[in-house]
Amino acid sequence: MKPRSTRRKGGGHTIDDVARHAGVSPMTVSRVINDERNVRDTTRKRVTDAIRELGYAPNQAARSLASAQTLKIGLLYSNPSAAYLSEFLLGGLDQCSRSGIQLIVEKCEPEVGEIVAIERLLASGVDGVLLPPPLCDSSIVIERLKTAGLPAVAVASGDPLPSVSAIRIDDQAAAEAMTRHLIGLGHRRIAFVRGHPNQTASRLRYEGYAKALGEHGLTVDDRLVVQGYFTYHSGLDAADKLLNLRHRPTAIFASNDDMAAAAIAVAHRQGLDVPRDLTIVGYDDTALASSVWPPLTTIRQPVAEMSREAVTILADAIRRKIDGQPPTATSELMDFALIRRQSDGHPPAGDDGDAPTASGA
Repeated sequence: MKPRSTRRKGGGHTIDDVARHAGVSPMTVSRVINDERNVRDTTRKRVTDAIRELGYAPNQAARSLASAQTLKIGLLYSNPSAAYLSEFLLGGLDQCSRSGIQLIVEKCEPEVGEIVAIERLLASGVDGVLLPPPLCDSSIVIERLKTAGLPAVAVASGDPLPSVSAIRIDDQAAAEAMTRHLIGLGHRRIAFVRGHPNQTASRLRYEGYAKALGEHGLTVDDRLVVQGYFTYHSGLDAADKLLNLRHRPTAIFASNDDMAAAAIAVAHRQGLDVPRDLTIVGYDDTALASSVWPPLTTIRQPVAEMSREAVTILADAIRRKIDGQPPTATSELMDFALIRRQSDGHPPAGDDGDAPTASGA
């Protein structure tokens, strides 16, 4: 089978040729062509040199059409965490405003279903779609967008489908880091509140927790692992179960800040001091993490920055489509950080920290 030529008919070079010549991604070439600011000067020079050496000329007719029309990006959401959604919207709206892009927001109501929501969004004439969790993992939505020929970016999926671009953090490594931090403080009975099973990131966070325990000779105690759904209410239920155990945990690691904040509320209701009697930590570092008392130690997932970058990736994919370039799916991994505040500490004085070990002792 003959390999497909990357040249346009008539012998002209494509954006992919320029990218290979400059040693960068096609997205970077597009950013330089569109005079976007988030490109290093050295990289910009390599790209412009490659454009000059190859004699590359963008499809001006298509580019004129693209500049004459405002790009319309759709945001389809059904996230139960208002704090997470607020961070995501702020980032996306900011980048759309900077780039002159119109953002169309559509809510996926549980009683209506994904198909109805995505069809409403498609009917609005969007050029591409942002998919924050949990819709970043929806095969139904992603397949429908693929059928419609629209580019999409999945944000914060633990295992993104290959047909869409994706931006995320390493959820397993982040959960490992937090669990190691708690072990380093002396905790051995560390409870874990799982995230909603409809999100692949939930599995990776649990796996990171379990792996870190195993690395320190500890086994997962199933009594200390409870199911949550990324909602404040599910965090209340989970904390109630954990804090009513005969041997309650000395630390609770919740899979998002909403559930961690709920756990703090339950602890206070039971007369427990956080962190003197009980350590509680979260995940995401939304605004909620610093507004509860005590402020949460948490994993910072750069939600707003991920949303901004997702807009940039999506806009580039739309422009490539307008310019007649083949679709490509890119994947970016952003950094996370463990943010320590006042909700964590050493186990209570006199607590022996007994926990199952890998040998069963």
